[in-house]
Amino acid sequence: MVEASPKVVVVVPTYNERENLPVLAGLLADLKLPGLHLLVVDDNSPDGTGEVADKLAADSPGTVGVLHRTEKDGLGRAYIAGMTRALEEGADVVIQMDADLSHPASVLPVMVETLMAGDTAVVIGSRYVPGGSTAEEWPWHRKALSAWANFYVNTILSLGVRDATAGFKAWRAETLRAIDLPSVNSNGYSFQVELNYRVVKRGLTIREVPIRFEERVKGASKMSLGVQVESAMAPWKLLRDQRKQP
Repeated sequence: MVEASPKVVVVVPTYNERENLPVLAGLLADLKLPGLHLLVVDDNSPDGTGEVADKLAADSPGTVGVLHRTEKDGLGRAYIAGMTRALEEGADVVIQMDADLSHPASVLPVMVETLMAGDTAVVIGSRYVPGGSTAEEWPWHRKALSAWANFYVNTILSLGVRDATAGFKAWRAETLRAIDLPSVNSNGYSFQVELNYRVVKRGLTIREVPIRFEERVKGASKMSLGVQVESAMAPWKLLRDQRKQP
């Protein structure tokens, strides 16, 4: 008997990504990966990204879906909403992926294959393992900040993950259920760190595969001072909350 392909749902939060979203959808379709679905989670983008997503869904019924949210309350909230919907709709594998084309779609099959082999709970598309890299367009201070953020997080939380702040991930559905996704508190980019921390605390296995992280071509970065402050405080908050548990 031929084993059925897993249902793979790529969850992509969007806010003002109307130019990038169709390109990303095309790249995913070109992979010809069996069981691949795209779920766009749009936070009421004023540039009409939601309408673009609806058109993609109408053109690809059954493989593209849209979740419209009425408020923009952070990347973490958008991901939780999208990942929850994916689980409700029977996903076996859930992918986190940015809409800005910084994550290479071509690596997605390798991530899924790595995830489904052995006892892997989550696979990270990593800039900081051998073979990984960041965009040449990044100035030195941005590269330094990214490297320092990973050193900082790993020093405090002992995650043992090279790219602890990465947002390109492939999850087993049972892993997301095991880490109690609805109770995740973090928002913004610290969301990524909290998910990794929950995986490590449960003794589950994280693997990393190399990617080249590209600079966005169109649109504006969502990184704000508030997001940076929250990200800096997140490891300490996770430790504090852990110590409060009986």
